Amino acid sequence: MNPGFAVSRAPQPLFAIRRMSLHDILFLHGDARHFSEYDRRFGDHYAGVRSAAHLPQRFVDLYKSAKAGGAPTSAYIDYQSIDTLLSLQRPRTAHPAEMTFYLVGQAKELFFKLVYEEVSAARLALVVDRVDEAVWNLRRAATALGVLARTWDVLSGISPAEFNAFRGSLGSASGIDSYMYRMLEFALGRKSAALARRYAGVAGVSESVHRALHSSSLYDEALGLLYRRGILTVHRGADGGWDTAAARQAWALVYQEYGPSSDLFRLAETLMDVAHAFSGWRSLHLLLVERTIGNKRGTGGTTGVDWLRKSAEHRFFPDLWQARSGLPSGAPPW
Repeated sequence: MNPGFAVSRAPQPLFAIRRMSLHDILFLHGDARHFSEYDRRFGDHYAGVRSAAHLPQRFVDLYKSAKAGGAPTSAYIDYQSIDTLLSLQRPRTAHPAEMTFYLVGQAKELFFKLVYEEVSAARLALVVDRVDEAVWNLRRAATALGVLARTWDVLSGISPAEFNAFRGSLGSASGIDSYMYRMLEFALGRKSAALARRYAGVAGVSESVHRALHSSSLYDEALGLLYRRGILTVHRGADGGWDTAAARQAWALVYQEYGPSSDLFRLAETLMDVAHAFSGWRSLHLLLVERTIGNKRGTGGTTGVDWLRKSAEHRFFPDLWQARSGLPSGAPPW
């Protein structure tokens, strides 16, 4: 191993190698060869009732099963890593409403990752002019954002009194520090070096956030496509950004001259689907927080409702929204 080689800053993704850990029983109990090595290293933790008392019961059960030669396993459990997934809930109080809050928070993070992966795939598809492929990815992203919006319905079932019962245990933990959410915003085009600095020094996170901040966004590549098609005629300015007036005119031209049979028209509308769904999610977030804690400050040091209201006013792809104002009345030529 070379300690001077910064793996996380490599230009290409690399494998990171770590030592086997005690909790790896969750992953390798069904593999006889891997379990044999696990047993050699950690078997003494399971030797006797007292020795195993500090371990989660699921660890002990899996160890005993694997030691006995392994019981039949479920392909679904193994494929979806259900054992691992369901072992990751660690609320800090016994209040039942906190488990609801905790689980919904984890579900949101999984959906942020899902939307991020779809947006990233769409961005790469646009780079190589595979527009319909990008549109398909964005359709799934918009649908997932719709599911995300429904998570606020679940949390609205937590009364202010119930939330206050465990809110103090959250400490400084706040959704503002969700790095998957932040990377998703960056991927869609809302970049912020100041917010990226919140993750400075967080191993395995700061590098990913930095990469998302400095990569081209989905909207960058959409405008790049319009430029290559000759619809957006003004290239990037000296600051590296696109001319907003020219971008508005380009999108207006797409709506005036191209119909639903055009891949550019479909791209414009699916971009709007994503932006609309994201804005809906933010608006519902604002309403829920206002309903639950009123004007109290946020746990992450934000101003709470005021911060969320400003965020809810933001629109992704503003040129695409504003292009609608310049469209003439009357039936389009197509």
